[in-house]
Amino acid sequence: MNAVIAAVGVMLVLSLSRVHVVIALIVGALVGGLTGGLGIDATLKAFNSGLGGGATVALSYALLGAFAVAIAKSGLAHALADKALAMVDRQHATGGGSVKWLLIGLLWVVAIASQNILPIHIAFIPLLVPPLLYVLTKLQIDRRLIACVMTFGLITPYMFLPVGFGNIFLNEILLANVARSGVDISGINVTHAMGIPALGMVFGLAMAFITYRKRRVYDLAKIEQVEQVAVQYNPLSLMIAGVAIAAAFIVQLLLDSMIIGALVGFLIFSVSGIVKWRETDDLFTEGMKMMAMIGFIMIAASGFAEVMKATGEVQTLVESSASWINHSKGVGALLMLLVGLLVTMGIGSSFSTVPILAAIFVPLCVQLGFSPIAIVCIVGTAGALGDAGSPASDSTLGPTSGLNIDGQHHHIWDTVVPTFLHYNLPLLAFGWVAAMVL
Repeated sequence: MNAVIAAVGVMLVLSLSRVHVVIALIVGALVGGLTGGLGIDATLKAFNSGLGGGATVALSYALLGAFAVAIAKSGLAHALADKALAMVDRQHATGGGSVKWLLIGLLWVVAIASQNILPIHIAFIPLLVPPLLYVLTKLQIDRRLIACVMTFGLITPYMFLPVGFGNIFLNEILLANVARSGVDISGINVTHAMGIPALGMVFGLAMAFITYRKRRVYDLAKIEQVEQVAVQYNPLSLMIAGVAIAAAFIVQLLLDSMIIGALVGFLIFSVSGIVKWRETDDLFTEGMKMMAMIGFIMIAASGFAEVMKATGEVQTLVESSASWINHSKGVGALLMLLVGLLVTMGIGSSFSTVPILAAIFVPLCVQLGFSPIAIVCIVGTAGALGDAGSPASDSTLGPTSGLNIDGQHHHIWDTVVPTFLHYNLPLLAFGWVAAMVL
């Protein structure tokens, strides 16, 4: 059996069996390395060498957690939550319907903006979602819907709009790798190439609103235990919080470092007195613990990806799939998309998958007679497939980190499975149609 299929299969089965994702990634990496002929020593060496690749992201999220706790201390996010609660109380007779759509729309817009207008990716989640969770729970909104809404906003913009992270994915990675593989990309509108697959994401989001339209009851007492719902705040603390957030985002954009940005924001809270010096250590530790899970999963995912690369069987998987195609464009497009789904679910990053796939997919597409724009579509969709629905993707880990602060939102069954079903399946179908008509 191919090592990539074995590793990803074991990882997914264990994750679905409610084994912790970190353990599932480690066991999957060991199975993949041994299946690929690396041996136990070489597998562990590859896994250990890859751990450092996730350390920067893990530290970034840990510091963001500390920053988020400091913001909660200031009362800024809770002031927003209080406003929302007041609106819910006023509209109690109608069930707070307009407030529900207002909050869902807010999270959707912020998630989209986090990819381009203010490219902070999932950094907004630990800042915005936990304080609003009490309101969302009181409205009995299914958190699986919120996970789908945020995941849509984290993925669709970069795979369709060449701005912010989309500029990196579409221009610097996708088009550059297709051109490097020998295809003339002059005159290709990358937005046009990815338009139909993006419609698949829109279709999936629409289906999520139907699937999770019913109310879902959560325990309010559990939220109150971890999230203070009656924080004291005043205009000065709110103003300082605003300054800290603005400073953190500006520093992050200027230095391209979430670590320094979050640290600057936390220091502003400390210097201003919002966070007392004697409380700094405990509060910092509390924030880091809040984001510890996502950090360790990202570190383990980097080790898993390194083992997959060390086996050399990603290319073997692609080449063996090519032998099944038998000059059929329809079969070829479907197999290439399925391979992209499998590889991205294992690695957890569309940005890392495209260079791996393009080197072999592009010559194969040329041989099958696909047009240049269809080739761009196939490679881009194959890379994006699996970002939603991967246990190790920050597009699923991010929503879970905000929605599970009270332990009532399971990463696999409430984020991974819903996003896989609502986005990967439509993206697979719409991507295949696009490959055939472009």
